[in-house]
Amino acid sequence: MLQGSPSDTLARLDQRLAVLLPPLYREKYQDLAPTPMRSAGFILDAAGRVAWDQMWGSFCDLAMAGGPPHKGRWLGPASPAEIAADPARYDEVVDEIRRGIGMVTALDVRQADDAGWIPVACYGEAMAEWLTRAIVMENVAARRRRVQLHLPASPAFRLEKEIRNVITVIAKTAHYWVDHMPYSQQAQIGALFAELATEGPAIPPGEPDAASDDSARTLTTAIIARSGLAAEPSTTPGWVSVPCPTVASTVWMTRALMASNVLARREETMLLVPVNVAVDPGGGLVAARVADVLALARHAGRI
Repeated sequence: MLQGSPSDTLARLDQRLAVLLPPLYREKYQDLAPTPMRSAGFILDAAGRVAWDQMWGSFCDLAMAGGPPHKGRWLGPASPAEIAADPARYDEVVDEIRRGIGMVTALDVRQADDAGWIPVACYGEAMAEWLTRAIVMENVAARRRRVQLHLPASPAFRLEKEIRNVITVIAKTAHYWVDHMPYSQQAQIGALFAELATEGPAIPPGEPDAASDDSARTLTTAIIARSGLAAEPSTTPGWVSVPCPTVASTVWMTRALMASNVLARREETMLLVPVNVAVDPGGGLVAARVADVLALARHAGRI
């Protein structure tokens, strides 16, 4: 976390957000209202398939900037057991998501190596890292493997719901990266990520496993001890819920944590922070950053 007086730390946080956000948000992100747009209707091609590249003329504001998260609740990948129970349907879902992503982004969508994840090759590590943070804040699972962004898939995904969600969220975030941020800013983002790495590891959502419940309880205890907030394990495995008083304060905390290397997200007025046993086994790093951001929010009058 940034060091210095609260005022200096807030100023540096604003500088970091100015680097991370597309230029159109720099003067308004502090007060942006999370108002959703109406969903675009399906358009079909001559073969009766969804014409993904013809569906959107504009997108909602980024959740990273204070816009509404694309999903109200977390959308994650299927487990290996769920995939093994219906492999034919899983292949259909993956094929349609790969087709849609290719149409709306022109990115190279690779064959999946890990069950439940679809790899998308980005133009560099900075793009892959930025998209990962932006998509997690949209309440859709994402992870980075060097220059690849991985997106979720499941045999339970429906065309008009979850398949559409995954394709929409990559269309939205890639649009802001490619069309709204100049190359000079993209280079600044890469430099900022390198700077953040010197302060401590980025903490993304971990892979939920048999130890997730115990780890969530450990992180909950650490957050309560460090900040006094009424944290509790989320009903979504791999996350801890921290209630905030308002939507605006939740947005502020979520965005500040993202700029402090914690890939947090929100559901209404609930701040959700990740459990990651590999990176933060005792939850001490996340708990400390939550406490630091809470102190900044109070200093700034956001809570």
